[in-house]
Amino acid sequence: MTKETQHTILVYMEVQRKIDFYYKLQKITTYHELTVTPTAVISAKAEYALNTVLDVSYKPFSSQAGILYLHTNQGVFAFYIQSSPQKFIDTFRSFKIG
Repeated sequence: MTKETQHTILVYMEVQRKIDFYYKLQKITTYHELTVTPTAVISAKAEYALNTVLDVSYKPFSSQAGILYLHTNQGVFAFYIQSSPQKFIDTFRSFKIG
């Protein structure tokens, strides 16, 4: 596999809270993919050019769950994940170095 075709995908969650017709709180969870390629980091809502991403960090909560932080020149973006992001972080750093 050449560097141009390499990528790593990490699944993240978004939780949306809504009040229904009966004033009951509804939590709607959706799952999306965060992809790192040699040129960009791509989420469901945005694409960040790799040269604008400064770093990636991870804050674990418990049993593999935590928040992945994407540090960009436009701010920090958080992604709630439930699996280890180590492969994603390693791939990102290899693209930044290479």
